[in-house]
Amino acid sequence: MATERFGSFGRATPPAPRAVAADDAIALLKGRAAKNGSLLGYGNGRSYGDSCQNEAGSVVDMRPLNRIRTFNAETGVLEADAGVLLSDIIAHAAPYGFFPAVVPGTQFVTLGGAIANDVHGKNHHRRGTFGCHVVSFTLLRSDGRSYRCSDASNARLFRATIGGMGLTGLILSASIRLMRVPSLDIVEKATPFRDLVEFFDLAEAADEANEYAVAWIDQLAGGHGRGRGLLLTGNHAEHGSHKASRAGGRLSVPLQPPFNVLNRPFLTAFNAAYRWKKGRSAAPRQIGYQGFFFPLDGVGDWNRLYGPKGLFQHQSVVPEDAARQAVPALLEAARRAGQGSFLTVLKRFGAVRSPALLSFPRAGYTLTLDFPNRGEKTLNLLKELDRITVEAGGAVNSYKDARMGAETFAASFPEWQRLEALRDPVFISDFWARTAKKLDVRRGTVEAAE
Repeated sequence: MATERFGSFGRATPPAPRAVAADDAIALLKGRAAKNGSLLGYGNGRSYGDSCQNEAGSVVDMRPLNRIRTFNAETGVLEADAGVLLSDIIAHAAPYGFFPAVVPGTQFVTLGGAIANDVHGKNHHRRGTFGCHVVSFTLLRSDGRSYRCSDASNARLFRATIGGMGLTGLILSASIRLMRVPSLDIVEKATPFRDLVEFFDLAEAADEANEYAVAWIDQLAGGHGRGRGLLLTGNHAEHGSHKASRAGGRLSVPLQPPFNVLNRPFLTAFNAAYRWKKGRSAAPRQIGYQGFFFPLDGVGDWNRLYGPKGLFQHQSVVPEDAARQAVPALLEAARRAGQGSFLTVLKRFGAVRSPALLSFPRAGYTLTLDFPNRGEKTLNLLKELDRITVEAGGAVNSYKDARMGAETFAASFPEWQRLEALRDPVFISDFWARTAKKLDVRRGTVEAAE
């Protein structure tokens, strides 16, 4: 099987060297013939780092398992194979007035991937993570058994698999509860803010009043414009479309440019245009759901714009009481390093707890930055961002990471040993190998094993 299709979306790490079909992997597991460390489920490759990679073994292509099995139009409960895309779920449920309760920044993730990474969206303050809406799933492990997992049955595996990055076995199918909505359209309002102080003053009230809220930061602005941006809020329109629009746009980046297109002049112009377009009117406007939730899905292969070396994305979360110091420090570190972020997003996470053992979102503020891969210069910046985050009592997102150290991981996810205890020995990822497997499980500390 050709492996070009099995890279990570950041493209800063090499694609998986080997891939096997889902049916073949299922046969191996049911026959108890799979070797330790040999497998890792692969959805649609939208992870930015190496949590979807397995250099020592093979990835399992789950995309052919793509049936929507049942949908209850009264309760909104949908059962589907793990390889079904969120775009397919949206299209199936929309005519009945339902929408996923939580969607990430792309609709091109699989159902299994959304569960394994416990993804979050613009409404974490109200709905929590994707895992909060998982009813049950079927998990195949290397002992040859299929486990039906829920809050009430095989509960330890249920909690470990949500946010478990594919390490507890193969998710074959899942049942999720969708959210009833008056329409797919969104009434969006853009509120400009002068600086981060004003944003923090606005954020909590925006969350209380709206289903969705997220801020865009003009990361390159200096002087009196430093920290300026737009607070984007949204709610489902009372009168609008119930028909899913075409997934993805007609624009695409057909070829790989030999260099990073997203240089400082481009980013400066883009930020000015984006700020003008979104912030030119304070009046609410009704827009399609694609433009609100998935703007980058409208440009196929947009990650190619970062050049052949790819990109690194850094997403941090810091506690609410540390955010007013930590967030400016993170942005200032990027400015000092001369690194421009194409899209800089800041959001307040709420207190809704995920059922997952290891879930990235927690109460506080989350900042997302992405940088072209400029080698050591970029890696040094990312280490500094890690340091600021951890010292503030925060965490770095594991499923968007391609290089964090073991100590940063352990500080971000102090319960990691509980997942390691339930990890299926057949399943491993490059991320887990370079973080958790380098920690001393016996000591239970954040010290790297000697």
